[in-house]
Amino acid sequence: MKNALRFARGLAASAVVAASIAIAPVAVQAQEVDFSGQTVEWWIPFSEGGGSDVWARFYAPYLSKHLPGQPNVIVRNVPGGGSITGTNEFVARAEPDGLSLLGTSGSTQFPFLLGDSRVQYDYADLQPVLVSPTGGVVYVPASLGISDASELGQLMGTELVYASQGATSLDLVPLLAFEVLGLDVRHVFGMTGRGDGRLAFERGEATIDYQTSSAYLTNVVPLVESGDAVPLFSWGVLDGEGNVQRDPTFPDLPHFLEAYEMVNGEMGAAGIELQAYLAFFGSGFAAQKPAMLPNGTPPEIVEAYRQAFVDAVADPELQAAKVEILGEYDQAVGDEVAGVYTAATSIDPVARDWVRQFLSENYQVTLE
Repeated sequence: MKNALRFARGLAASAVVAASIAIAPVAVQAQEVDFSGQTVEWWIPFSEGGGSDVWARFYAPYLSKHLPGQPNVIVRNVPGGGSITGTNEFVARAEPDGLSLLGTSGSTQFPFLLGDSRVQYDYADLQPVLVSPTGGVVYVPASLGISDASELGQLMGTELVYASQGATSLDLVPLLAFEVLGLDVRHVFGMTGRGDGRLAFERGEATIDYQTSSAYLTNVVPLVESGDAVPLFSWGVLDGEGNVQRDPTFPDLPHFLEAYEMVNGEMGAAGIELQAYLAFFGSGFAAQKPAMLPNGTPPEIVEAYRQAFVDAVADPELQAAKVEILGEYDQAVGDEVAGVYTAATSIDPVARDWVRQFLSENYQVTLE
């Protein structure tokens, strides 16, 4: 485990160095900013009612309350192109005056990390002011005869089936995770959501699955309690320095790196496959939903937003209402934003090339 954590810290150190270059420090001049009588548009490149839309609408009144001048904050939905369309439009059109804010998700970050030719945005050019994580748990049917992650080695050579939404969807994270672990998993594509994957699991059609934290607590814990499912590991979370830690919602479960070492022993020098996994894990879960201001936004406005989110997260009303929307996860705000954001929105070019080739050779995915 020491080597795994040492590797994670190495990634974190690289991320912090990159953050210091890509995200310039801002001076504390929030008192010079006043949005009185104005309206802030929070761009969400997804349709109404989805996870990112709900997230932004939950935060909007608290952001309004804590920004200088208490401006009206409205959510503007710009769906299309798997969230690429709205994000491209934001980068092209949004003025750096503090009246436009962008919120994206892992499904926006993945095309960027993969080098999708449709992407016209660069996360290094945006100014992050909030990062929200989520989590997930991987589990198998009890009929496989293992009791926890330490016994995963017993499944080597056994074909498992995973019901997937697609090789470049958020299901890329489990796809890479299973590859790194050395499991023999057949990915069956075509699911419209993780709920479909769980139903396939319950019908016996899938023999390994993951659900996000809220769905796991609601729909899978009863299967565990009835003796039908066995939890193996969580994806984990990133701390403020970018280190992988146990998911606070599931503190008794090992995170993925711990499970890896249970199966393979100390990892020593980490391979390119693990680097690729960690990049997409960070983007898809540990830092799934960032909020950003346009390139060129004055430092005092960036600082005003960062402080507003610090105050919003500490607001007793938000704390009392957060569990259903945000879960128990610590929100990255203030000084913690830069390191987590950079870790989740950057990837070594060698790791990117490896993922692209892996997807092309194994799943006939072509990214132009």
